[in-house]
Amino acid sequence: MNIEVRPVVESDLETFYEHQTDPDATAMAVFGARERDVFMEHWHTRILPNPENYARTVTVDGQVAGNLLSWPMEGQRYVGYWIGREFWGRGVATAGMRALVKEIEERPLIGLVVATNIGSQRVLEKSGFTRIERRPSPEDGVEEFVYRLDGGSATSS
Repeated sequence: MNIEVRPVVESDLETFYEHQTDPDATAMAVFGARERDVFMEHWHTRILPNPENYARTVTVDGQVAGNLLSWPMEGQRYVGYWIGREFWGRGVATAGMRALVKEIEERPLIGLVVATNIGSQRVLEKSGFTRIERRPSPEDGVEEFVYRLDGGSATSS
């Protein structure tokens, strides 16, 4: 299995849209799917044109498997990702996050994970992040863990 990370291209967006409509994925992330027009507008107006964002595509054997993002917010740099369900449990998210962590020099990096999403917690931990806080989200009451990566790059465990 060949996992690669590259910049997002326009043709990736349709696959990203399909991934975020998967009911199992949205339940795990506790994040509702966006309508297609809203989804595409978000990518075209907020993610891709912002030079402070990192937007990367993860591929497996040349097939689009998901995306990795990093963005500045409230004086900190956040990371996140969305991987298609057909690629879960194969190390794709971890390989992608490790590549993103190596690419971004700025520290610390912050990741937010729903407390019930054990898989995403493991991805961040395997990528060198440490859980630093448990908190309810003030908007929706969904409990989250805050992860932080201070120095260096991803671990090899």
